[in-house]
Amino acid sequence: MIADSIVRSGERWAVPAGVALLCLLLALGGDPVRDALAYQREAVAAGQWWRLLGANFLHLGWYHLLLNLLGLWTLLLLCPEPLPARTWLLRLLVLGLAVTLGIHVLAPQWRSYVGFSGILHGLFLLGLLPQALRRDGIALAALACLAAKLAWEAFSGTPISDEQALGGRVAQEAHWFGIIAALCYAAIAGLLRQRRPAAA
Repeated sequence: MIADSIVRSGERWAVPAGVALLCLLLALGGDPVRDALAYQREAVAAGQWWRLLGANFLHLGWYHLLLNLLGLWTLLLLCPEPLPARTWLLRLLVLGLAVTLGIHVLAPQWRSYVGFSGILHGLFLLGLLPQALRRDGIALAALACLAAKLAWEAFSGTPISDEQALGGRVAQEAHWFGIIAALCYAAIAGLLRQRRPAAA
């Protein structure tokens, strides 16, 4: 019983802890790492495709990193059901590429981008949605707060004081691309689950 509990706990924390450690190490790398991995429109157009994924794990500064790590911790508290490592990694890959490709194709005003918040918004939706469909009150309230936050950002923008603390402008589009990608991911995953019993 204890061994099973340890295994479940490890499954729950392994990938998020790895993400947090990766973000921390990249932040310690400073400007050289940011210059090599950040999304830069011209660099991606020139073939530096690794920036589409790497940019999601970089941050403008320590305060920006702290906010996203707190968000990741909050996600784990609100969504306690452990996920297999492969599911975590697939979600990180799909959401990360969706965010930066969305910026590259649909938000040409952004010449550069870094940050985990686009992925984080998608992870919140994917984690909360199954619980909300089971009418879990906390999940429903959290989704309502997420929707209210997105609506507030869309109509009012990000407060200047927040952007000053972060060290740069907030790419609200990244949050929306993360949400849209999560909805598509959830829809496709639901269709695949429905097909499995019929094929058996």
